[in-house]
Amino acid sequence: MKKRTKEILAILDEQFGVDHICYLDYETPWQLLVATILSAQCTDARVNIVTKDLFRKYPTVTSFAQANIKELEKDIKSTGFYHNKAKNIIACMATIEERFGGELPRSIEELTSLAGVGRKTANVIRGNIYHDPSVVVDTHVKRISKRLGFTKSENPEVIERDLMKELPREHWIRYNIQIIAFGRTICTARSPKCGECRLQKYCTEYKR
Repeated sequence: MKKRTKEILAILDEQFGVDHICYLDYETPWQLLVATILSAQCTDARVNIVTKDLFRKYPTVTSFAQANIKELEKDIKSTGFYHNKAKNIIACMATIEERFGGELPRSIEELTSLAGVGRKTANVIRGNIYHDPSVVVDTHVKRISKRLGFTKSENPEVIERDLMKELPREHWIRYNIQIIAFGRTICTARSPKCGECRLQKYCTEYKR
């Protein structure tokens, strides 16, 4: 590991801790999958409000697989893009029931074969449910990893590969959790608090 990377990770560990936190509320693996699908272009806080009632109404994989699409659309409307999300959730849960016996698959290939599940969502599941080292590239990770010079790409898959090369495996999921906290509190997209930032000297944007 490069000295520079080691210093950045040490600051993130010190400032944001090393605890494994998931910002989406869930009790079962499939609930985390539904919540992650809903979180696209939506805040985790809004998703948690919606899923509180949603998971009571649809308590099983089967109940989601057999849901009425119009009704489900109404239930999740406030998360945005609800037509696609409802269609994907129903198709996804039907596949989990039919192909995987109601159990969430583990491999990246099987997870990304599900409707509405890309690499980001698959890696959320792999990291949080199965504790497999996984790099999750969300909007915070994409933006801040570029600022820290870990990647030059805009492509999430390229960024994922760049981070896998740059970061030690035990930091992969932890980095995502820390960068979400960092992106929400200090390195915000609209008006970053550069004066409060302990990573200022590593930031390519600040140097400009």
